[in-house]
Amino acid sequence: MTKWYRENAPISAARLMDELMRVKRGSVSRRHFLGVTGLGLAAAVIGGRQPGVFGSTAYAQDLGSTMSLATWPNYHDPATFEAFTAKTGVAVEVNVFGSNEEMLAKLQAGGTGWDLFVPTNYTISTYAKLDLIDPLDLAQVPNFDPKTQNTRFTAEGTVDGTVYALPKNWGTTGIAFNADKIKTPITSWKEFFDVAMGEGDGRAMVHDYQLTTIGNALVALGYSFNSIKPEELAKAEELLIKVKPHLYAINSDYQPSMRATDAWMTMCWTNDGAQLNRDMPEIQFVLGKDGGEIWSDFYAIPKSAANKPAGYALLNFLMDPAVAVKEHIANGAPTTDSRVMALLPPEITSNKIVYPDEASLTPLEFGAAVTLTDPARAELMARFKSA
Repeated sequence: MTKWYRENAPISAARLMDELMRVKRGSVSRRHFLGVTGLGLAAAVIGGRQPGVFGSTAYAQDLGSTMSLATWPNYHDPATFEAFTAKTGVAVEVNVFGSNEEMLAKLQAGGTGWDLFVPTNYTISTYAKLDLIDPLDLAQVPNFDPKTQNTRFTAEGTVDGTVYALPKNWGTTGIAFNADKIKTPITSWKEFFDVAMGEGDGRAMVHDYQLTTIGNALVALGYSFNSIKPEELAKAEELLIKVKPHLYAINSDYQPSMRATDAWMTMCWTNDGAQLNRDMPEIQFVLGKDGGEIWSDFYAIPKSAANKPAGYALLNFLMDPAVAVKEHIANGAPTTDSRVMALLPPEITSNKIVYPDEASLTPLEFGAAVTLTDPARAELMARFKSA
């Protein structure tokens, strides 16, 4: 947080609206919003005098009054947490991260304060091996039904026969571009990097996340998304160093820049692509015909969670199909649960950004566990960012 905010200087109306939109998208936490806008004290006073404003306290004795969720930008409908608070009296603080490496580092450092978090498929075996997450007690999650899940996307939540994580949704990593600004066809990761150094000079974004930024550079060169081969990583580094002077930013929270048209193209996850295209149809989303990533995200409970009862309560709430369908409509990522699929409107189930055809998915790879802790990829990303 900058000194400007620490000193609580007056916030402009434009900045207030910008921060409000960020908290609605899930890009920043409620605590951040209340802090930078100066509304924290007012909220505390209102909440203290009028408990009903922030929800029922019926379950407060069992679940406490607050819990913390660590998740991704633009990934939840704020109304979901408002409904959970109304039902349980537990307020949900949302903490946003841009990479699984950030999440791993926080968990290894201890004291995260998270009661529930959203890891990606390829990380769960590592979390389990390092004893950073709890085996789940499914008796506390009666809304979850394994028989309705698509195991293509959910199998990695189980490690050596023990369930450590339950599925949130799945998706892809593709390319979002503003067709009003970019006229060059983009159908592959090779074309993404070429356009970033050409027509999109100064307007392209890549993730602050080694898996996808390095992975997509590898794919552009004809290599596996998950490669850890030294000679292939060296070629990927050459490409990334070459493209860096042409980039607008390295940031996993790219929606604000795309919406403001400061950026014209970006590496993009399914849910962001669906949200951007819904609100700004000129922003198109394509999958690389040369490959890229298919992923699934899960909910897991950290071993260090301070309020595990609330973590389980929110997890069970999110597994309710009636709740999950609203999340999917707002979020834009595809579901793993056939019960939820049956509740989704046709305009979503027929949306090719959200549910692409099998031919588009065939070239894509799930992330491999080795990439999470591979030192060569971590060092490459550090050199790229500091170059």
